[in-house]
Amino acid sequence: MTEIAIIGAGPYGLSIAAHLSARGASFRIFGKPMTSWSEHMPRGMQLKSEGFASSLSHPRGEFTLGDYCAKAGIAYQNTGLPVKVETFVEYGLAFQKKFVPNLEEKQVISVESAEGGYRLVLDDHEEVLAQAVVVATGLTGYERVPAVLKGLPKEALSHSSEHGDLDQFRGRRVAVVGAGASALDLATLLHEGGANVELIARSSGIRFQDPPTGARRSLKDRLMRPVTPIGAGLQLLFYVQAAGLFRLLPESVRLDRMRKTLGPAPGWFVRDRIAGKIPFHLGVEIMSVSAQNGTVKLELRAEDGHVETIEVDHIIAATGYSADVDRLSFLSPALRARVELTGRAPALSSNFESSVRGLYFVGLASANAFGPLLRFACGAEFTAGRLARHLAKRAPREASMRTTEEARA
Repeated sequence: MTEIAIIGAGPYGLSIAAHLSARGASFRIFGKPMTSWSEHMPRGMQLKSEGFASSLSHPRGEFTLGDYCAKAGIAYQNTGLPVKVETFVEYGLAFQKKFVPNLEEKQVISVESAEGGYRLVLDDHEEVLAQAVVVATGLTGYERVPAVLKGLPKEALSHSSEHGDLDQFRGRRVAVVGAGASALDLATLLHEGGANVELIARSSGIRFQDPPTGARRSLKDRLMRPVTPIGAGLQLLFYVQAAGLFRLLPESVRLDRMRKTLGPAPGWFVRDRIAGKIPFHLGVEIMSVSAQNGTVKLELRAEDGHVETIEVDHIIAATGYSADVDRLSFLSPALRARVELTGRAPALSSNFESSVRGLYFVGLASANAFGPLLRFACGAEFTAGRLARHLAKRAPREASMRTTEEARA
């Protein structure tokens, strides 16, 4: 029996583990460190978040990304110098070795309710009993693909998360579907890697992120558009500084804010590398797709009714992610059925606990409850501090309850 089991070893899982360790809590953490970033993001990609907003969280504020880069001799700036995904992965691995050396690189195959908590089965067949489970699996399992594309065979369609290595597409015709950072990053890297790329998006234009302006900003601009880890603006400042209050808003308001806040916006540093260099099919709807003899045909209809057909060898859906408890297949069906929802994500308490006692969700799965901040790695600081405080207090209380129950028995 362990007090706490953490499933996932990305920025959230590692940060929570670092906070729990500093509090002397008993826990086990499972997963391959930073795997979503090392295996499911294309090599050569750069983070859209600025350097100051790309650190994991330690309770004493130690070992930021800037600290790591200074020690490793890697160029770094708080703003204005994009962070390479390879640098972020190396930093995460160094953070893990320094603060979470007890990480077990095992996969959790299943989680089900058990007497006193939960039974976890690992990929080496070990069974673990835990009083509390923290689901920190990041984006894994939440990939979103447009319905019109889902009938295509695997050789004709993939999601952007499937491609850490793009060399297989050199010399091939590829359609990238999407208008956000992952779509434009992929299109850029594919083009620079020798693929023949076309971009397809429903939006009528690509809204690139504004480059940082730094000290050139006027006092009025700094007051009206304060810089935050997720962008500039008073509304974003509220989402960052008051994530706990966001949860108190009516559910309909929270879901509306989640839909409308921080829409697709590729990084400012990508614009010059891709704009005007590949065909952009914007403001179009994919009416139909078909695959035959290694060729994929897409029928596109523009807003004015004009229809065109393009042919490619492969489609990559860079269409983002959407939290959905039912897609977490390692949770038993009976357990998933007991989780109350906000949208398709879990409804959570102020301490990230779901309607199932002792079962916690963080990261993207918690964004419908706590707001846009939790869609980003920088949300790990808010999450780790709050959740670790709660779990450290919860464990002695649970132990006391068990002792009382045993005495009565």
